Amino acid sequence: MNFQENDTIGAIRDMVRDFAAKEIAPHVMEWDEAQHFPREAFSKMGELGMLGMLVPEAYGGAGLGYGEYVAAIEELAAVCGSVGLSMAAHNSLCTHHILTFGNEEQKQKWLPKLASGQHIGAWGLTEAGTGSDAMRMRCTAVDAGDHWVVNGTKNWITHGLSAEVAVVLVRTGELLDSRGITAMVVERDMPGFRGGKKENKLGMRASETAELIFEDCRIPKSHVLGEVGEGFIQAMKILDGGRISIAALSLGIGRGALDAAVRYAKEREQFGQPIAHFQGIGFKLADMAVSVEAARQLIHKACWAKENGGDVTRLGAMAKYNASEMCVSVATDAVQVFGGYGYTKEFPVEKHYRDAKLCTIGEGTSEIQKLVISRSLIQKGARIE
Repeated sequence: MNFQENDTIGAIRDMVRDFAAKEIAPHVMEWDEAQHFPREAFSKMGELGMLGMLVPEAYGGAGLGYGEYVAAIEELAAVCGSVGLSMAAHNSLCTHHILTFGNEEQKQKWLPKLASGQHIGAWGLTEAGTGSDAMRMRCTAVDAGDHWVVNGTKNWITHGLSAEVAVVLVRTGELLDSRGITAMVVERDMPGFRGGKKENKLGMRASETAELIFEDCRIPKSHVLGEVGEGFIQAMKILDGGRISIAALSLGIGRGALDAAVRYAKEREQFGQPIAHFQGIGFKLADMAVSVEAARQLIHKACWAKENGGDVTRLGAMAKYNASEMCVSVATDAVQVFGGYGYTKEFPVEKHYRDAKLCTIGEGTSEIQKLVISRSLIQKGARIE
């Protein structure tokens, strides 16, 4: 593996870092307090190619790889986890599902507007009673000739109110049948489809999370992605890549917290010297830095696997598990470095601390990641090709 970032990744990182400093940083706490999804910022991100990073140029995207994609998420999340989360959900879940499993007509219809930011995307798998246990979903679709009639509710959906396009997983077969779930694209203006309750969250407050509600919603059969009954299998493949993006989100939050802690420790003086010079603080910063860098290398290996046919299921789970737990730990230590000031909203580590926890829950909890990893070890052994 080459550990040196190429020129393209470096240019993307610089571009996104500059954008985040100018367009996001001045508004972070304003958006957080108001729970405002910054659609205006996402329109600008679309213009810069950030909302179609993995989409080929033929469909209006940037045609980039996972290396560039995770670098962009990291730079956004280092400033605002909410923006990084929304970008990740738009790119790796909704848009990438259509790119991976859509036919040519479907790709031409939806990808250009998603890639440009004209449309925001959502992805609906989770329900109130079926988080990790997705095969017990209750949102159903009944065959009605040239349409499917969908009824039910999806919960915890990023952009549940704002998205113009959503990929939803619905039950078309028997309960607990892995071949009884189908992926369909639903558009915001379809009768019988609406957003529901918006969640009032601890962190990631500027990333909108809400219900999707279906009441006799008629979805044309031309909106089915792939074959009927393939939805669960498709979803697991999409989550493999999605977990890499959440790992990158975690990396950004952790790095942002570390950067803030280092700056503060060099400026804050006690007993006549900067607190960074005290071993108790210096060693804490060292441990934080090692954790961040270790997470970065595991993410890089998962990206390599994604683009080169490696064991992305195992490595993506490892990267997501490690990075998400890292960012919670590092954000906690950053608050400790700041002391009492770290507990106030005047400094950024308070928000990093609140945002970090979601990373251990979304797109598969830490416990689910350990389940994926342990099953892989039992089936394949410890060696990774």
